[in-house]
Amino acid sequence: MARVVILGAGISGHTAAQHLQRLLGKKGHEIVVVSPNSQWNWIPSNIWVGVGQMAKEDVTFPLAPVYAKMGVDFRQAKAVAIWPEGDASSERAQVEVEFTSPERAGQRERIEYDYLINATGPKLNFGATPGLGPDGHTVSVCTYSHAEEASKKLQEVIARMKAGQRQRLVIGVGHGTCTCEGAAFEYTFNVEHEIRQAGVRHMAEIVYFTNENELGDFGVGGMSFMQQGFVTTSQLWTESLFRERDVRWILGAHAHRIEEGRIHYETLDGEDHVLDFDFAMLLPPFRGADLQAFDKQGEEITGDIFAPSGFLKVDADYTPKPYDQWRAEDWPKTYVSQKYANVFAVGIAFAPPHQISVPRTSPKGTVITPAPPRTGMPSGIMARAVAESIAEMIEGKASSPEHHASMAEMGAACVASAGKGWTKGTAASMTMFPVVPNYQKYPEYGRSLKDTTGELGLAGHWMKTLLHHMFIYKAKGRPGWSFIPE
Repeated sequence: MARVVILGAGISGHTAAQHLQRLLGKKGHEIVVVSPNSQWNWIPSNIWVGVGQMAKEDVTFPLAPVYAKMGVDFRQAKAVAIWPEGDASSERAQVEVEFTSPERAGQRERIEYDYLINATGPKLNFGATPGLGPDGHTVSVCTYSHAEEASKKLQEVIARMKAGQRQRLVIGVGHGTCTCEGAAFEYTFNVEHEIRQAGVRHMAEIVYFTNENELGDFGVGGMSFMQQGFVTTSQLWTESLFRERDVRWILGAHAHRIEEGRIHYETLDGEDHVLDFDFAMLLPPFRGADLQAFDKQGEEITGDIFAPSGFLKVDADYTPKPYDQWRAEDWPKTYVSQKYANVFAVGIAFAPPHQISVPRTSPKGTVITPAPPRTGMPSGIMARAVAESIAEMIEGKASSPEHHASMAEMGAACVASAGKGWTKGTAASMTMFPVVPNYQKYPEYGRSLKDTTGELGLAGHWMKTLLHHMFIYKAKGRPGWSFIPE
């Protein structure tokens, strides 16, 4: 019987575990999930936790009972190293983990595997910018605990405005290479909505601080779509929303140091600036989980398997080449390691071959370009594809991965709330196809105009709320969960 070990229990890891259990669980095979967290977190709704519209209990649930019911072996631990060739004492591949559960904290264990899925997600690299993050001078919504602290700080700001003090709120990204601009965009307008509802909008200056070269880039190079019979762009669409809500923006910015109440940053023109703030929510850049890898003799081979960023190299074309030579086919399809046929990486854990947005650097050589987003819907789709490929290989139905989920061949939908409330809430609903532009297939815009859309309204908020409840229902493995699409 085969054992599949999954590192991480976020959207991609949990999705893979559910589908592997569905496909293999009754056939005697073993699925092991390793995650340092005891709670599953629907991360998209951390935005609402961060403005006080939801509690952490609304966006989390304990993993252990769900996995026990599914028949999945759950280890609350973090992966620290892999031996994909085994070691001197065993021919079987292994992963070393360090337990984080209270009863076994700090203990280490080797787990043998037949197949390994790296779904560790990102390491939140607050250290890339001195002073960034909850241990520095800014808040975050990357985790539910971060979001709770952000909500507390926001309420303090609102209280000061009610007391007659004008406040500057800066929301965005805290480094020139950050991703998740969509989350920063969403939090910006949820904060704006809450301040307006509190009756103190006139006391607030809201600044959107981003590494994007233009609004609406979102790390995917922007979008073009049909709107009322005309071709428009995500830049024009987004700028209109910012003007309507009176949100000032700073583009092409790289925060290189943050002090109490002050951001020191560089812009794409190479100029240095200072921005004072009373409240700042700046997202960090991501890197991989810093897993080490060793060969059978114990020699370190981390650089052979992982990119310098810590993300696992998969079936992509990592050949350095100019932007105008990038192609859709550079992107991975099966997410299998280039070196080991039984090792995969999904979600944020795989190394992208290049940026999606046009690469830009300042005259000083500072990279100021969004990294490619690999979260949400694409993470779930690729996790399911990998689970189905592994199941077929275990059952002898295939000798190599047969299921494809290239971001250059898949569409994605994103619903970004811009204020919560059944009658006063609103959301920006966006679809794009494909995620990675394919200029060979769509020469003019890189994407299908018919399948790339943008709408703003109350209906989008209802959809966002529905998705919140639907995906938590699915993640709990409730009846019919497998019919809910990724």
